[in-house]
Amino acid sequence: MDNSFPEIKTFFGFGCMRLPMNGSEVDIEQFKEMTDYFLDNGFNYFDTAHGYIDGKSEKAIKVALTDRYPRDKYLLTDKLTEPYFDKEEDIRPFFQSQLDACGVEYFDFYLMHAQNAHNFEKFKKCRAYETAFELKKEGKIRHVGLSFHDKATVLDNILTTYPEIEIVQIQFNYVDYEDSPAESRKVYEVCRKHGKPVIVMEPVKGGSLVNLPVEAQKVFEELGDGLSNASYAIRYAASFDGIRIVLSGMSDMAQMKDNVSFMKDFKPLTDAEMAAVAKVTALYKKLNMIPCTACHYCVEENHCPMEIMIPELFACLNMKRVFNDWGQFHQYNNVLTVNNGKASSCIECGGCEAVCPQQLEIRALLKEVAAEFEKK
Repeated sequence: MDNSFPEIKTFFGFGCMRLPMNGSEVDIEQFKEMTDYFLDNGFNYFDTAHGYIDGKSEKAIKVALTDRYPRDKYLLTDKLTEPYFDKEEDIRPFFQSQLDACGVEYFDFYLMHAQNAHNFEKFKKCRAYETAFELKKEGKIRHVGLSFHDKATVLDNILTTYPEIEIVQIQFNYVDYEDSPAESRKVYEVCRKHGKPVIVMEPVKGGSLVNLPVEAQKVFEELGDGLSNASYAIRYAASFDGIRIVLSGMSDMAQMKDNVSFMKDFKPLTDAEMAAVAKVTALYKKLNMIPCTACHYCVEENHCPMEIMIPELFACLNMKRVFNDWGQFHQYNNVLTVNNGKASSCIECGGCEAVCPQQLEIRALLKEVAAEFEKK
């Protein structure tokens, strides 16, 4: 565990991209209950971004957290995301709108969001990093960092260009550790090379490492310790040196209680647990699954003009392939595509692929979905 930022009470954080929902709206009462439980158990780090849940995450945080607790009881992270600015002059007004939405006068951490080789050039051109450093001097940001989705060489370039960056948020889980698209290990090693503490996102890979196929599930059950699948994934990430925060996007109270149960008195994975994780990783990699984490970047901010529910359609295909779940035909044809586009509706504009953190070939994958579920 990295000991930077002593104001962070523990190294477990509440990721607010997947909050409890009541239809299309955040279930505020359950979110309040989860917030109270999180804080009562000694945790204090909350993470959001303007685009999360179509702009509803920041507002929900104001109602459930910042309106109800003194400012020194929590740490709040927000992010500067590419679609919300086109020039340097846009950044400060947008930043102020985020402060207002969250109901705070400063952010403890402010991250340049979803950095990759393409958007980093825009951030540089618009002096986004320089603006964030200025806001830090003004007391409106305490720590400046970045979240990252690209190859390790790109991150090395960013941290070399802006050595003032204090912390880096990366995708890190046991399946992606040696995975070529995510390059989790290599990206993590770049963080270590530059001496930057790490925030982990997607430790359970968008829930994929919680709902395991039967053969993989048996591996963990044979350990006989009664722990959840989430515990192995989250504790795996937290077991590495230099990790400062492991985020979990908890969407109901049961998940909150489970996560708190093994992170309140954190213990790294044992040798037996690490061996089990290796077996599960090997089994997982044999599956023909689409590695979508359901972040929904591809469908937010009008990235899909045909209103295709891309993550949900990919989940249907994964469930059909892995569990041979024929009920997914009903889910596809009678639920997900009734008021939204079918996979075959894709016009191949590429807007989804331009923002996909996993660098998925979404257009080609949608053709696979259509071939499976739109058979005559």
